[in-house]
Amino acid sequence: MIVGIVGLGLIGGSFAKAYSNHDDHEVLGFDINENVMKKAFDEKTISGELNENSISSCDLLLIALYPQKSVEYLEKMAPYISKETMVIDCCGVKGYVCERCFPIADKYGFTFIGGHPMAGRHYSGYEYSMKNMYNGSSMVLVPQSLDDEAVIERAKKLLSPIQFGIFTVCDAKRHDSMIAFTSQMAHIVSNAYVKSPTARDHDGFSAGSYKDLTRVAWLNENMWTELFLENKDSLLTELNCFINSISEYRDAIENDDADTLRKLLHDGKMCKEEIDGI
Repeated sequence: MIVGIVGLGLIGGSFAKAYSNHDDHEVLGFDINENVMKKAFDEKTISGELNENSISSCDLLLIALYPQKSVEYLEKMAPYISKETMVIDCCGVKGYVCERCFPIADKYGFTFIGGHPMAGRHYSGYEYSMKNMYNGSSMVLVPQSLDDEAVIERAKKLLSPIQFGIFTVCDAKRHDSMIAFTSQMAHIVSNAYVKSPTARDHDGFSAGSYKDLTRVAWLNENMWTELFLENKDSLLTELNCFINSISEYRDAIENDDADTLRKLLHDGKMCKEEIDGI
């Protein structure tokens, strides 16, 4: 098949490398960075440029841009997209993107389905993309209708060369609620944690727990600012829950309340056991 990919950073670049690793697939790509385009051509990650003239030939179009740019791209290119093409975005929020992209697809007659590959690295850019980054990971699919089995199965078939381990199908609201907890909160907590003045002197005193908690503190502030604000309601729900909970620990320690502190720690341990089935 012919796969078009716009945005050849970590996400789009990894898709491009995975598809081009198969001789029976052709990858057309576009990135605003000319150096990235040249490297992708030189490495044979892409065989042609994705543009107004070539986009109609695509069986699958993957949009790997920031949410607002993804919507803008689809609005601009929609008149050139074939009705036979399936379009999947790769954004970290689905409510904002799907609410705007479903009507565009309906207007021009092609199929759009929201997507979110649940894999990545804390470094961004084409140079860090990998052909096997998605192997065994989850791919979230957000169709316009959860009852449209034909669209869901078609998306799975088009994505099968990527070797995802599981497909999770849900609506946009559930996706954004879950991502606020599993991803966005982790980045906020990690990013805030390293702001302690003590962090500068951690050498010789840190081990696995420090590394685990701070791994995602290094992030792309432009992308995550957009993602956080476009998922504001769900993220504020999780932030308020966390602030209330962490305040209980602070108060127990401040008041030398060993019984309350012990219970808080025990309850957290039990939550972890229940969640992970320990």
